[in-house]
Amino acid sequence: MTDIRTPDDDPSDRLTHPRYPRSNGYDARWVVDNQMGPNALWLLEWLAPALGLDALRPCARVLDLGCGRAMTSIFLAREFHAQVTAADLWVGPDDNARRIAEAGFADRVQPVHTEAHDLPFAEGGFDAIVSVDAYQYFGTADLYLPTLARLLKPGGRIGVVVPALREEPAGAEPPEHLRPWWEPDFWCFHTADWWRRHWTRSGAVEVETADWLEDGWKDWLLWCEVVAEESPEEFHRTMARRVGEMVRADEGRALGFVRVVGRRR
Repeated sequence: MTDIRTPDDDPSDRLTHPRYPRSNGYDARWVVDNQMGPNALWLLEWLAPALGLDALRPCARVLDLGCGRAMTSIFLAREFHAQVTAADLWVGPDDNARRIAEAGFADRVQPVHTEAHDLPFAEGGFDAIVSVDAYQYFGTADLYLPTLARLLKPGGRIGVVVPALREEPAGAEPPEHLRPWWEPDFWCFHTADWWRRHWTRSGAVEVETADWLEDGWKDWLLWCEVVAEESPEEFHRTMARRVGEMVRADEGRALGFVRVVGRRR
């Protein structure tokens, strides 16, 4: 079993964060090596109390949608004793199965290769659905949430954390100070109010939470700085430097994170 707890001599103490005590227990090198964006464990730990993960029964069935390299799935299994389906399009199930087995959770986490619009699961099969830094890529469509919510048991919850904006830009132009870094993909970033309205209109869930992570941009910047220095992959180091420049220039004026939680009606 791979040790995913932080050893006493871990050099990456910059990532020890008072807001995320559970995440502090994971080896920072393991987290950096398997990241695919903002610190997914931090974001999931912020989501957890709003989603009520602590209240789930042991072995509750959780769909981790867009799980990446399955760090969040392992976190759900270890911290909340969940039975997790780790679904992702970009990372193959064999790759994730190896990582899951090394962490000691092959009996609780099942990796699946699937696209978010083609989910091969039975209606009412999950107690909860979680998505961290992925839902913005497919969940802005008006008809998506009703289809996804059918996979929840009645009363089950879906919770997501997404990169977000404080205010919706007017017109078709990005905020002026972000123009040097703005990419078309960023138009999937929206405000907490936008997400609340979007989910409420769907009629599929009762929205229980839609809020902004206070000073989330500082967490994002710190994470970018560490990844830019420590990631073993040049692509991720380059991406982290570019995103870090953008977040540093913004200083929380526009960019951050939103969590949204809804209960199936």
